[in-house]
Amino acid sequence: MSEAGAEGVSDAEVTSGGAVLEQERVGGMVPGPFDHALPGEALDVLFREARTPAGWADRAVGADTLEVLYDLVKMGPTSGNCGPARFVFIVGDEARTRLRPALSAGNVERCLAAPVIAVVCHDPLFFEQFGTLNPESGLRDWFASDVGLAEETAFRNGTLQGGYLIMAARALGLAAAPMSGFDAYMLEDALLSGTGWRANFLVCLGYAEEGGEGPRLPRLSYETACLCL
Repeated sequence: MSEAGAEGVSDAEVTSGGAVLEQERVGGMVPGPFDHALPGEALDVLFREARTPAGWADRAVGADTLEVLYDLVKMGPTSGNCGPARFVFIVGDEARTRLRPALSAGNVERCLAAPVIAVVCHDPLFFEQFGTLNPESGLRDWFASDVGLAEETAFRNGTLQGGYLIMAARALGLAAAPMSGFDAYMLEDALLSGTGWRANFLVCLGYAEEGGEGPRLPRLSYETACLCL
């Protein structure tokens, strides 16, 4: 660890729970402690150095990898353990052909080049699974009787689970490129007929091609984006 500065903390490191984490100085101090925190290298993979890939390596993503990916995603918290997200993993040429007309022109080449295209969906009838997910008395009927509440809950939590998908993919060494720019109704007609699921957004998945990313775009500062009341 580097020599402590005038404030009595190091310039770049803080030790907590046996892990050494690289942290930016905030007002001359390193925040902490961070009990049970991931090591800095893991935080780099998930956040600080993770990039949306500019291209894809010629490397397949196996079905077993997708199963491991989902097994991580499903563990993320949702309201009342409702778990409304549903995922369609597009890997074959026939499904890509059906997806293609629904994509915006600017997304066709980049999207279809990905080894896997995940359609992040939600099931408006998610509450029918409460017998498995949360057998609290009356919970299923509460959502079943209020279409607006059910749709809001499904969309919010399905979107949250789509975020878990991106982070779980990074944790497994995959790159993730979230994408909108498609006609949801066309996609649903082409790929989701008979499921009742609603499409939210796409996440292209694969192993990143080395290089090609431009400079990282700026992010808002804590002072600009946050209130602490």
